[in-house]
Amino acid sequence: MSTRTGDVGVSRTMALVATASVLLVVASAFAQPKPAPALPDTSAGKRAAGWLAAFSSGDDARMRQYFSDNLAPEAIEQRSIEDRLATIRAMRTDLGTLELRKVVQAGESWVVVVVASRDEFVQLAFELEPQPPHRLLRVRVEPTEDPDLPPPPKVSEPEAMAAIEKAVGEAVGADQFSGTVLVARDGKPLLLKAWGLASVEYNAPNRTDTKYNLGSINKLFTILAIGQLAQGGKLSFADTLGKLLPDYPNADARQKVTVRHLLEMRSGIGDFFGERFDATPKDRFRTNADFLPIFAADPLEFEPGSRRRYSNGGYVVLGAIIEKVSGRSYYDYVREHIFAPVGMTSTDSFEADVPVPNLAEGYTRLWGKGEQSMPGPRRQNIYSRPARGMAAGGGYSTAEDLLRFTNAVLADKLLSPAYTDWYLSRVEPGKGAPPPRDRGRLGWNGGAPGINAVLEADLATGYTVIVLGNYDPPAAETVARTIRRILSGVVR
Repeated sequence: MSTRTGDVGVSRTMALVATASVLLVVASAFAQPKPAPALPDTSAGKRAAGWLAAFSSGDDARMRQYFSDNLAPEAIEQRSIEDRLATIRAMRTDLGTLELRKVVQAGESWVVVVVASRDEFVQLAFELEPQPPHRLLRVRVEPTEDPDLPPPPKVSEPEAMAAIEKAVGEAVGADQFSGTVLVARDGKPLLLKAWGLASVEYNAPNRTDTKYNLGSINKLFTILAIGQLAQGGKLSFADTLGKLLPDYPNADARQKVTVRHLLEMRSGIGDFFGERFDATPKDRFRTNADFLPIFAADPLEFEPGSRRRYSNGGYVVLGAIIEKVSGRSYYDYVREHIFAPVGMTSTDSFEADVPVPNLAEGYTRLWGKGEQSMPGPRRQNIYSRPARGMAAGGGYSTAEDLLRFTNAVLADKLLSPAYTDWYLSRVEPGKGAPPPRDRGRLGWNGGAPGINAVLEADLATGYTVIVLGNYDPPAAETVARTIRRILSGVVR
C-alpha cells in the first residue's frame, strides 16, 4: 500500500520512479567530464539553492531558519513551519542528501530541478510569489527518471499507443505482468486492453472489465469521504479523536490526534500489519471495525504532528470516523456517496468467500516468514489478504470505473471546487490559494502479495494511466513507468 503525490507540506509522492531499458554508452577516452549544473541567479534559483542546502544539512534548526526567512505568509498560513519540518524529516529518512543533477525549467518565480537521492531521482518544482520579493509558496515533489537517460523517441499519439501495447506484451511474455491497462487523455480512453489470466485454475482470461484488488488506492475514496463530511460541516480537519470517537481506546490519541494528522499520516498511530495480524485468521476481518483491536490500544509511535510515517492504521481510524459521523457503515457510505453517483457499478469491497463474477485472483511468490520472494510457481494470495478490505485498502474496481472516478473528481462532481482543490493539493479552503490544477497530479499505488495497482492522472498533460494487475509488486508499477516514459515523447 502506497503514497500520493503532493506538496512537500502535504505528502511525498507515490513511489513511481520513471525508468526504462538500460542504455550502455561507451565513452571516448578523451571525453570531458560533464559540468555540474548550476541554479540560475534569480530569486527562484537562490531560494531553491537555500532549500537544497538546508535539507541536505540534516539540521532541523537550519531548515527552520530557512522556512522563517523564505516562506511567504500565505504558505505559513496554509501549513505551519513545524508541520513542514515534520515532513522534511520524513523525506530525509527516505531520500538522504540531495545532489542537483539538472535544471529543467527556470523563471523569476519558479524553477524545476531534478536531484539525485540515495537510490532514486526526484523532481522538485519550486513555486514563488509572482511579485517581489518572490517568497516561496510551495515545493512539489515527484519521483522522476535519471536525467542522463537519452530522451524517449518523439512519436505521435497512435505510435505511442502501439509502443505501449508492444512493451506490455513483452512484459506479459516474460511472465512479469498480468492485468489490464487503460491510457486516457482528457478523460477519454486511447488504449484499453487486458493480458494474462484472472484465474489460473479455470484458465479464465483477464478482461478489460475485470475487477482487481486495489490495495491502497482505496485510500483515495477514504480521503474524499472525509472531504465530503468536512464540506457538509459534519467534521473539521482540526477535530480530535476524542471529539469524534470518544470511546477510542488510546487516551493519548484521543487528546492529541486530529483528522488532519490522520489524513497526512502524522498521527503516530501505527500499522495493523504485523504479528497480530498474521496470527489472526483472515476470515475474521469482515468490517472496518474488525481491524481496530490489532493496533488501537497501542502507544503512539511518536508525538502527533512531529513526524510522518505511512500508516494503514490511521486510515482504518478515518473509516471509523466516517461511520460515526455519517451513521452508515464505511462500505455503505462510499458506495452511496462516491461510487453510485458517478456510475462505478463494478467497485466495492467484496468478501473473499462470496462468489463475484469476473474477479481476478491474486497470484504471489511472496510467502513464508517475512513475505520473502520464493522460487517456483505463484500461489494464490488467499492466506495473506483479509476476507474483506477496509478504509485503508483492499477493495476492488475496474480500470474503467477508476477513470470514471478520476473524471468525476476533476469535474468537481464529488466535491465543491474549493474542496476539490483541497483534495488535489491539501490546501484547505480559506487557507490561501491552492496551486493551479494544471500543475498537479492525482494518484496512488496499491501493493501487497498478488496485488499491484496504479492510478495516475497528470493534470499538466491530460494523460491518465491506470494499470491493474494480479501479480506481486512492482509488476503494475513497472508497466506504469514504461507507459509514462513513452508518453513523455508524444508530439501533439
